[in-house]
Amino acid sequence: MAASAAADRAAVPTAPERIVIENCAIATVDADGTEYASGHVVLAGNRIEAVGAGRAPEDLENVVRRIDATGHLVTPGLVNTHHHFYQWLTRGLATDHNLFDWLVALYPTWARLDEPMAHAAARGSLAMMARGGVTTAADHHYIHPRGAGDLSGAIIRAARDMGVRFTLARGSMDRGESDGGLPPDFAVESLDDALAATEATVREHHDPSFDAMTQIAVAPCSPFSVSTELMRQGAELARRLGVRLHTHGSETVEEEKFCHELFGMGPTDYFESTGWLGDDVWMAHCVHMNDSDIAAFARTGTGVAHCPSSNARLAAGIARIPDLLAAGVPVGLGVDGTASNESGELHTELRGALLVNRLGAHREAALNARTALRLGTHGGARVLGRGAETGSLEAGKLADLVLWRMDTLAHSSIADPVTALVFGAPAPVTASFVNGRQIVEDGRLLTVDEDAVARSTRDEARRLARITAGRG
Repeated sequence: MAASAAADRAAVPTAPERIVIENCAIATVDADGTEYASGHVVLAGNRIEAVGAGRAPEDLENVVRRIDATGHLVTPGLVNTHHHFYQWLTRGLATDHNLFDWLVALYPTWARLDEPMAHAAARGSLAMMARGGVTTAADHHYIHPRGAGDLSGAIIRAARDMGVRFTLARGSMDRGESDGGLPPDFAVESLDDALAATEATVREHHDPSFDAMTQIAVAPCSPFSVSTELMRQGAELARRLGVRLHTHGSETVEEEKFCHELFGMGPTDYFESTGWLGDDVWMAHCVHMNDSDIAAFARTGTGVAHCPSSNARLAAGIARIPDLLAAGVPVGLGVDGTASNESGELHTELRGALLVNRLGAHREAALNARTALRLGTHGGARVLGRGAETGSLEAGKLADLVLWRMDTLAHSSIADPVTALVFGAPAPVTASFVNGRQIVEDGRLLTVDEDAVARSTRDEARRLARITAGRG
């Protein structure tokens, strides 16, 4: 009898530990844009249990921590939809080039990448984003030099250690210079090797579960570095394995000219001909799109990763984000690689997206503060196929959120906290939670030693430079 009673008690599930955050402004970024001037968020394990006005109930059980967030704005964690982590080692180079010239200048260096370099660069990229409020990140890694080691594994390991929710877009290139592409021949894979390695990465690392910390996408690099057969077979592979697809699209006028010369059609028509439009696809940049292109993206649900700083850095142009949004196209924000966005931060892209788009045809009506915040949160989650799980503060969603301090000199005189966050200086991050685990406190990472990350990235950047220069 006693043994049976003990077994019954053991079978009762343990109540999740709760964290209560209260006395803060809240921008939920839900479908209705619900906001609270002073409210609370309750985390239970790795989920959001409740969001509401006023203080949280006092009689909640198993509360392990109460955070008085007076003076703060709480938002969903930021979602970065496009990055190239490895470029952390080549920041500040080719600073006065357009995209094609920039690629030609840097490919010979990138082709010397190895596993320790990839790991260090991923740690640097992730650390910079995470301390600035990013809770979910995507890395498009397409450089796989022969004999470089397990680059995908190194990047995934870095994200796991950092505690950031992560999508690795396993990229590939098989069109080298001898086939009319931009990368040197020694920097590309064969068609068969690229497909086999991509499939192996998906099977080893992709987690399809609701609270997955690691997911994989199939991601041939771009029309000018990838054969048509790799595009077609890559799309077929992704759909057979049930994962998403990612690539670069319509980034520059040079790319559009390249596609017309090589394929007899523009980038969007080419993508559609190879199976690369659909609600399981997102593309980076999408700067040079006509009305027909936008309509095709809207019709198919194809997503866009908007990278305003990189587009400006490489003089690519201003993407038609207001028109894409008006058509119903899913749009998120991306840092892009830190060789074309040296800051490596996403929270500054909220402001950048708003300001850059106001230079376009829609002028002051292009974007407002809340649209910019939505791009950086729920918009990005939707682009990555995770809109049901993260990107807004709603009961049942994953506990990915950020506490921005808004009562310092930088923001205290701006009455509206969302306006302060987007229009103002970069706001300090007091706390950032991913999957219910705090990874940032008072602007410092809790999961890694930032100074050690800085040293390792400096050392690996110098080693890469020596190898490229032929000095070993």
